[in-house]
Amino acid sequence: MTIHLVLGGARSGKSSFAEAQAQKLSSQKAKHYVATAIAFDDEMKKRIAHHQASRDEEWVEHECPIQLPDLLATFSDQDVVLVDCLTLWINNIIYNDGETLHETKIKQQVVRLTKTLEQSQADIILVSNEVGLGVIPLGQVSRLFVDHAGWTNQAIARIADKVTFVAAGLPMPLKGSTDG
Repeated sequence: MTIHLVLGGARSGKSSFAEAQAQKLSSQKAKHYVATAIAFDDEMKKRIAHHQASRDEEWVEHECPIQLPDLLATFSDQDVVLVDCLTLWINNIIYNDGETLHETKIKQQVVRLTKTLEQSQADIILVSNEVGLGVIPLGQVSRLFVDHAGWTNQAIARIADKVTFVAAGLPMPLKGSTDG
């Protein structure tokens, strides 16, 4: 079992890197792609379609915008799981059922996720945006999102075997090795 967190900015190459890492791990295992995005508008539908078209038929696709810990608990040591992405999952949790959740409930979901990851026998690669490199957002909900995305990345990084930061398509190991 390996947990690999792949961080980067928008269009940094983090998803392509994560997919290549999953490919290296999957020679005798099933490859699962867990998508957390929700297609709210035409532009997001195009992004999702682009990501789907870039993957071969060997991937088993799962759409899981909110119940990520429950889905991850179903995989075994015969699976390689790529989750793309944690920041969209945090967004979906914050706006679950059209209401902004209280911070305690958000933190509870992150604790559930980390416990599930620690107990999993699958190889799991998680993609997440590093959103804390810019200015502090002005709006309260934007700050709530940035804070929880950052705290989630820190929580996953603590338990991960590997953490890689990707910028301009270049992977930089932060923890562990990026070798398959």
